[in-house]
Amino acid sequence: MTAENAHEFTDCIRAFSHPRYEVVPTRETYDGGVEVERLLQENRAAFPDFHFDVEQLHHADAAIVAEGTFRGTHLGTWRALPATGRKVEVPLLIVFRFEGERMICERVFFDLNTFLQQMGVAWDPNSTIGKISTVVNHPITIGRALWRKLWQR
Repeated sequence: MTAENAHEFTDCIRAFSHPRYEVVPTRETYDGGVEVERLLQENRAAFPDFHFDVEQLHHADAAIVAEGTFRGTHLGTWRALPATGRKVEVPLLIVFRFEGERMICERVFFDLNTFLQQMGVAWDPNSTIGKISTVVNHPITIGRALWRKLWQR
């Protein structure tokens, strides 16, 4: 994590016996050094000032779990989303999986909607604009839900 925060990706990748990142909210898997390097470079291009602040570490039989916050400024394309210039501060949970002494995987969990809201491209679904957006963007789904609610009376 120190190497990743320093954007020293070669050192980061060397920490693995087999480099593998699993980004759970986006259902992406980066398997092997070339793929992990591509992910890390993309993250740096999108958030050139990114860093992960560890707040808690937990140890399990075959894993170390890190709770913390990802911070950065969205200055480049991230998952095909053009730069918004907004700062993000998103809680993350990272599971470092091990086989014996060998680190084999980093599995990352976060709320994707929190990222999107902080980048200014999504709304809180409980806010007025979020509710309006949901109705406008998903009229059939909302219509079916209303129909079911009325029908069940």
